[in-house]
Amino acid sequence: MSETQVATRYAKSIIDLAVEQSALELVKKDLELFIGTCRANPALQAILKNPIISLEKKANILDGLFGDKLHKMILSFFHIVIRKGRSEILYATAKEFITQYNIIKNVVKATVTSASPLSQQNITQIEEVVKQATKGEVILSAKVDPDLIGGFILKVGDKQFDTSLSSKLNKLRKEFEHN
Repeated sequence: MSETQVATRYAKSIIDLAVEQSALELVKKDLELFIGTCRANPALQAILKNPIISLEKKANILDGLFGDKLHKMILSFFHIVIRKGRSEILYATAKEFITQYNIIKNVVKATVTSASPLSQQNITQIEEVVKQATKGEVILSAKVDPDLIGGFILKVGDKQFDTSLSSKLNKLRKEFEHN
């Protein structure tokens, strides 16, 4: 079974248990902390993936880093996964948990890329449009790409809306080349 499939199953189990214990929001925050720590310290991910490092040492490292910061359910889960020799999937499981949480709570991630920085008013307008279209909560991140010349590209899930001038110029150039 692939790492993604295992991570998905484990994440589903964590969600079910967190809902049962009325700790879904707390568990989400804890796993976001874990993900952030792993991103900030690639050595931690390397340790979890390294088969040479003993299971006990991996458990001790996680206890040292997160022992007093995480919900005991998450620490227990980490220990179970480590005992099974699957510590390499902890990061993927945490990321999959956040993905499944967002689906359950109808949270949509969107990215807007523009040629120049957008004003807060523009960002708010885009958030409102996406919120109305998706009927969910929106987490919008804004990026700047001067190569767009003007306009913007909005990505919501697997959909993309491209109103950039560079895209329109490319289409026009292809039309001229074709004709």
